[in-house]
Amino acid sequence: MAANTTETAIGYEQARDELIEVVRRLEAGGTTLEESLALWERGEELAKVCRRWLEGARARLDAALAEQEAPADAEREE
Repeated sequence: MAANTTETAIGYEQARDELIEVVRRLEAGGTTLEESLALWERGEELAKVCRRWLEGARARLDAALAEQEAPADAEREE
């Protein structure tokens, strides 16, 4: 349930920025195995949030482009 809360509660930029910080901390090392696993799990969750935002943006762009092309196609048919 926490994943759903995160996915709807934060925007793309916030998820991206937190993901960058998670990766930075993992790359820096110095964490325990348990901390590293928790960071990795959080990173996976944040990556899913970013992916969903980007997929949604792509769908909106595709729909807008299709809308623009539809009138042009209709004019060609006439």
